[in-house]
Amino acid sequence: MALTSKQRAHLKGLASKIPVIIQVGKGGVSDNLIRQIDTALEARELIKIRFLQNVDDDPEELARALANQTAAEVVQRIGKVAVLYRPSQDNPGKGGIADE
Repeated sequence: MALTSKQRAHLKGLASKIPVIIQVGKGGVSDNLIRQIDTALEARELIKIRFLQNVDDDPEELARALANQTAAEVVQRIGKVAVLYRPSQDNPGKGGIADE
């Protein structure tokens, strides 16, 4: 699923209004974290993730790895915050681009 520039811009606008719901700390990427992100993406389609100061890995690499492991798309990454998008399997269009 590759996003067009118009879709990406629309999602960035939506993301500016949502809070961070997942925080990644020194534990890094774990199976539990992947399950949490997967569940959040299914429920919301668009989520923000914050990488805390004590994370050893590069936030850009972590964002790509999390997107790959959850079949999501990185919409944007600014500093230590990443935005991921994946259409819901059960209820598409709840927070994404289906209505565009």
